[in-house]
Amino acid sequence: MRPLVLRAVALVAATLALHGPAAAQNLGSLYDAARGYDASYQAARAQAEATTARGEQARAGILPQVGFAASASRTDSDIRTPAGTGPRDFSTTQVGVQATQPIYRPANWASYRQGQRQAALALAQLQLAEQDLIVRVGQAYFDLLSAEDSLRLIRAQKAAVAEQRATAQRNFDVGNATVTDQREAQARYDLVVAQEIAAENDRQVRQVALDQLVGRGGATPWAPTGAALPAPPQPADLATWVALAEDTHPAIAQARIGVDVAALETEKANAGHLPTIDATLSYGVNRNPEGTLTTTTPTTVHATQAGVQLNLPLFAGFAVQNRIRETLALEDQARAQFDGARRNVAQATRTAWLGLASGRSRVAALEAAEASSRSALEATQLGYQVGVRVSLDVLNAQAQLYQTQRDLAAARYAVLLGDLRLRQAAGTLDAEALRPIDALLAPAPMAEASPAR
Repeated sequence: MRPLVLRAVALVAATLALHGPAAAQNLGSLYDAARGYDASYQAARAQAEATTARGEQARAGILPQVGFAASASRTDSDIRTPAGTGPRDFSTTQVGVQATQPIYRPANWASYRQGQRQAALALAQLQLAEQDLIVRVGQAYFDLLSAEDSLRLIRAQKAAVAEQRATAQRNFDVGNATVTDQREAQARYDLVVAQEIAAENDRQVRQVALDQLVGRGGATPWAPTGAALPAPPQPADLATWVALAEDTHPAIAQARIGVDVAALETEKANAGHLPTIDATLSYGVNRNPEGTLTTTTPTTVHATQAGVQLNLPLFAGFAVQNRIRETLALEDQARAQFDGARRNVAQATRTAWLGLASGRSRVAALEAAEASSRSALEATQLGYQVGVRVSLDVLNAQAQLYQTQRDLAAARYAVLLGDLRLRQAAGTLDAEALRPIDALLAPAPMAEASPAR
């Protein structure tokens, strides 16, 4: 199974490598690369452009409509009168231009105002796509860093277990240890090797996920340079963040636009009872070089017409009334969706805020646990040297320290990602939010990708 997984990972990595290596590796640079490659974001940007263009189409309903028409015809006739019969054949050519300017069309004006709202809708949709991309890049970025840390610490633990195994083997060879001690050391070493294989596979999978997102092979994200975390986000209270989310979140803006569009749709439906008034202007030339049916004299007629056209609907089989009922129900639906969007955003903001606060507290607790585990390991090593502890106690203390260090690194990454998620939940996330995180990062060597032995 493992060779198949590794071959699949290698194939995907080779495909991504065709796009070239990722030069800059901080979070902001990889986000910029993802903006130019990610299919979901590219689709959202194209959709935003289409939405804006669709909104502009509604402007045509209030602007003049001008058309040009031309025709040519040939008439062959046989005239029969008491005086006799005879053919009367002639040709006709017509050329004309007609213009219509809406004067009173309430439905067209409602459509025009809907089109204006489409531009704001496109902006909100694109903001949601950008924020989603930032979080996805951040998730893939820190997932890979976490996998790297796990692999690095497991290999450190493997080295310690290998040393203990060698010691147990030497003691067994000289008769100072039992076969049970030797087999226990071998079993622990085999377990660590299995953990290393799983960790290496996880790192490769995370690597492919990040490479696929940014469109470049071999992305090597920078790691935090120390234990520092970015400053807590401002403002510092939950209620202010919830209020900010209700004012700025693109999802709420999108739902609010939906209410406006639904109300304008009802206005359009009501316009089905109202008259329409258009101004018309036309100019045409009608040429008969061989005369007409009643005369043989060549004629050319230049005609200009200007007028006002009134249309008043009287009865449409109750279509207008039922359309109004439909749009009123859809307007209620839009309002309900708006209320739902507000509640969802408020809930997501509270969840992100509490998660970030809990994450910072967890980092502090794990930092204390790391210090305690380190002290416990030193005490156990000292006890082993004086003969009151056995090597298994030392290995257990080492394993506890490595596990705590892995948990601490993952908790720090969760805080960095949690800051992005809080800003996304509040609707304020943008590329500038990556700068404080990039300030904490610096190039770091990646763990070896060679197979475990």
